[in-house]
Amino acid sequence: MEEILKGLKQRPPFLFVDEIVEKGPNHIHTRKYVKADEYYFRGHFPENPIMPGVLLQECAFQSGSLILVDEKNENKTGVVSRVSDVKFRSLVRPGDIVDIKVELKNHLSGAYFFEARLFVENKRVCQLNFTCNLVDNNV
Repeated sequence: MEEILKGLKQRPPFLFVDEIVEKGPNHIHTRKYVKADEYYFRGHFPENPIMPGVLLQECAFQSGSLILVDEKNENKTGVVSRVSDVKFRSLVRPGDIVDIKVELKNHLSGAYFFEARLFVENKRVCQLNFTCNLVDNNV
């Protein structure tokens, strides 16, 4: 958790990475443990709790940001500038463990292009491509 908190500016209740399983220079595998008492289940949906798709995407965004964290970027924050090719294949519910696998595909002039795949029990639940830019924390 220390590495996650050091690498991300987000904090609970808007922190959607619980564990780093593996990290390389161009890829990361993280996990989100979906608990029954997550704040969003109170309204989405109380009788049939489902993790919102936008929060699944946020899991990927935060994981991708962790790839960019190093000493030269410690005063910067990754901000998503584009999302494309999003597909939801299955629902995520309380008690699920989401494996988030993000790969940095390209870097061009300050833009970082990622591909993400999210799984529950080895079944793909979501996939997406996204672009993020590093912005100075002092701006």
